[in-house]
Amino acid sequence: MLGPQRHVCAFFHNPDEQYRILLPFIQEGFECGHRAFHVVHPKLREEHLRRLEIAGIAVPATQHRRQLEVATVEETFLPGGRFNSDAALALIQETLHTGFTLGFPLTRMVAHVAERILDDGSNTDEWLKCEARLNAILLRYNDAVICVYDLAKLSGEVVVDVLRTHPMVVIGGLLQENPFFVPPDEFLRQLRERGAAQTS
Repeated sequence: MLGPQRHVCAFFHNPDEQYRILLPFIQEGFECGHRAFHVVHPKLREEHLRRLEIAGIAVPATQHRRQLEVATVEETFLPGGRFNSDAALALIQETLHTGFTLGFPLTRMVAHVAERILDDGSNTDEWLKCEARLNAILLRYNDAVICVYDLAKLSGEVVVDVLRTHPMVVIGGLLQENPFFVPPDEFLRQLRERGAAQTS
């Protein structure tokens, strides 16, 4: 169960583990009449839809009524190949607002984006800024945003920073309050200081 904190990072070792843990959350959303907005790697979009169908979700019907939308990272967070935190935060808010205007009580957003955004390292700090700033924005919403991370594709340093930007974490298949969470203003200050030290 999610309390007032709805910003979650979820760490997994492989796709099978990821879907085993997340599919019940996704299925429950449809049963409650919530909207699902998923962002995935472009090469994995069809596989994602296939796994939803195997889980018993009526993919074409839910897509038709816009209860389910599955977009790629390039269509959402990487237009032109460059990540921008302001644009990403605006997109997330627009997505959550759209769910409300379509008549859905809540939107459950699941974003498998880190693999594409962090693959060359150039977007890492901008992504971390986005994750930190999102916490203040989500206080105005009841919707849930789950950021999915593949542990095999992240450095230890990035894992630590991601942990520090999420008040809730799924690790080892368990959802729990994150003891490593750092308030956004403090995290952003530390990120600026670290960047200044690296360039001096």
